[in-house]
Amino acid sequence: MDLSDLASAVRRAADRADVSQAVHSLYSDLATEIARRRPVCQISGRCCRFEEYGHRLYVTTVELAAFLSDLRSPSVADGQPTPSACPFQTGKFCGVHSIRPMGCRLFFCDATATEWQRVQYERFHARLKVLHEELSVPYFYVEWRQALELVLPTR
Repeated sequence: MDLSDLASAVRRAADRADVSQAVHSLYSDLATEIARRRPVCQISGRCCRFEEYGHRLYVTTVELAAFLSDLRSPSVADGQPTPSACPFQTGKFCGVHSIRPMGCRLFFCDATATEWQRVQYERFHARLKVLHEELSVPYFYVEWRQALELVLPTR
């Protein structure tokens, strides 16, 4: 499969309640781990400016499907395309904070949490991979902005 198959796989999965429920359950478990560790977020918005901060955000098919399903809600902010940053960033804040993907949920600028973040990311990403198998959803692992270009309608 190539990236041309991603958009159709995401759209099919976005229409499935079991996919969204499984992803939200995983995010709930992740929230418990984050609350237990309590890493620091400086609410600077730097991490959303990928080029400036020097990192990338990657997502899986089921995460994109849950995001797309949730994005259909009228209460979710509409992103503005920005080549070097997340299109949903508004100033220092995330316009889709409540439905953001796992990488956003788990990334903190807290230097004391770097190793913890790595371990948790590997652990929860492994669970995401299993969800793809259990739910029979093709697995893709794609950079966030590239994935959004493929699955969101042109603005």
